[in-house]
Amino acid sequence: MRELELLAPAKNLACGMAAISHGADAVYIGASKFGARAAAGNSLEDIAELCAYAHQYGAKVYVTVNTIIYDEELDKTYELLQELKRIHVDAILVQDMALVGYCQKIGLSIHASTQTDNRDAQKVEWLHQLGFRRAVLARELSLEEMREIHDRVPDIELEAFVHGALCVSYSGLCYASQFCMNRSANRGECAQMCRLKYTLVDQTGIMFGRPKHYLSLKDMCRLDYLEDMSDAGIVSFKIEGRLKNVDYVKNVVAAYSQKLNELVARRPDDYKRATLGKVVYSFQPNLQKTFNRGYTDYFIHGRKSDIFSFDTPKALGEYVGKVKEIRDKSLRVAGTASFANGDGLCFFNDDQQLVGFRVNRAEGNQLFFPKKPLELRVGMALYRNNDEMFGKLMAQKTAERKIPITMKVQKSENGIVLQVQSLELPNVCVMKELDYPIEQAQKSQHDNYVRQLTKLGNTLFECEQIDLPESVSQCFIPSSALVELRRETIELFHESLMKTLNNKPANELLETGNPLVHAPSEYRQFPYLYNISNHVAHDFYLNHGLSQPAKAFELTDWKNATHSPLLMQCKHCLRFAFGYCVKNGGKTPKWKEPLFLQLPDGQRFRLQFDCQKCQMNVYDS
Repeated sequence: MRELELLAPAKNLACGMAAISHGADAVYIGASKFGARAAAGNSLEDIAELCAYAHQYGAKVYVTVNTIIYDEELDKTYELLQELKRIHVDAILVQDMALVGYCQKIGLSIHASTQTDNRDAQKVEWLHQLGFRRAVLARELSLEEMREIHDRVPDIELEAFVHGALCVSYSGLCYASQFCMNRSANRGECAQMCRLKYTLVDQTGIMFGRPKHYLSLKDMCRLDYLEDMSDAGIVSFKIEGRLKNVDYVKNVVAAYSQKLNELVARRPDDYKRATLGKVVYSFQPNLQKTFNRGYTDYFIHGRKSDIFSFDTPKALGEYVGKVKEIRDKSLRVAGTASFANGDGLCFFNDDQQLVGFRVNRAEGNQLFFPKKPLELRVGMALYRNNDEMFGKLMAQKTAERKIPITMKVQKSENGIVLQVQSLELPNVCVMKELDYPIEQAQKSQHDNYVRQLTKLGNTLFECEQIDLPESVSQCFIPSSALVELRRETIELFHESLMKTLNNKPANELLETGNPLVHAPSEYRQFPYLYNISNHVAHDFYLNHGLSQPAKAFELTDWKNATHSPLLMQCKHCLRFAFGYCVKNGGKTPKWKEPLFLQLPDGQRFRLQFDCQKCQMNVYDS
């Protein structure tokens, strides 16, 4: 039987706790420095509090230390890792190979971040030999590619993204932000060059179509593929979003947790959840109501044509109907959606620009606004990217997670004994005796026993079954004595449960081997792709067979370069998107290559279509 883990993002402590309470089995969070989302750092105190909260349910906390590190930062990084060990984090996500030895010396489990470009079995096998417990796979992989990696390297845990924003370039291999804005994506400071609007021109300068967001992708949603991915060997299902707010975390985690529970219920002999507790929700999750650019399952079943969002990089939201009638200060919508004061709506104008407006007042399907959007016309489709009612609902307490227990009451020589046992971990069982003289009751005490013993209040636990023999219910014991018995027994049970969870076999740290470095052809051609930014990483690669380790892109002087640098490697391909991929049955393009993407300021990027690898490369022109 394999444990399945739903892994949620935590922008901060509140998001992390919400993720656990809504059904996540683990969270990943950034420390104060060295995380791939520089804007989502957290104090050690907050991470420690999150660990304490998560560990009560057997859930885990992974910390992202997944940027490349400069020489002058190595000592601080080592100190940070020591502190993270002290507060009992469960693993560290790593990109920089300098940290491999650091983590193993300290005794921290390591996961290979998606920033390490984990796209084939050879790379994952190399990581496993180095001592990595888990590899976070590239988002671009198909089910078959995931299965192939699992079959070849079955002893490493595989984590894969299932939801959230998509990077157009393979993670860890995007240098456009650094090259153009001096903001390194490998240092957590991505300027999102892929979300900008470009003009597409060919070698002769002819422009094709209007300017669009040609590198902007939809968001990923693989809610319907959790079973397929489990069967392919994935054990951790990752939700993107360490910059997202708590509403996003609640809604998305709830949707995926319920889906995983359905899978486990159907196939209990194959799969189980990785943590304890059952969640009761006070809302129905709806993925259309949180930030998204439209959804795609990406390359889960190979290449498709619906993965991009060329018209806008902004959140479109859910379709709510078409404009039926327009007046000076209101419009009427043809559709079945309900509206509320404060809703945010948007539409595409004739230039395919996304235009938004706010609803002042809603009366059924008639919506009032302070000023009519000039470009709005009858027949246009409307989308809601801010649902006021849903937002108010999500601001409330929306879930409660409890660990189910059973109780059993028996007579003893000196009174009664209360036994408490975990339903999910039956070996966790405690007993507590109440020494109290037995008196025959005038009437059955059954209801009072149940009421006093199962009233668990703000504890982690919920009694799902109580075994109360009639011989016990005929005994009178004051309510105050029953309450004290319950309190003391639950305290004992909680201690026993925490001891059991903390004594679960830890992931044994693998000894670092000395395998030869994984060296794809692109890395040989552009050695900065190894992202070597400090002397420890330099020596690491030297010791693992890389004859001439090169400096990271960020440390290279491109002003005096003799060739155009490779800025992105993309599985997304504009040839295919426009129907001009001859390899996949498309028509022959009429343009004269190379094609260029051009920004309004005139800066251009050359496109290379590597059909052998089914890949689009982006270079500085």
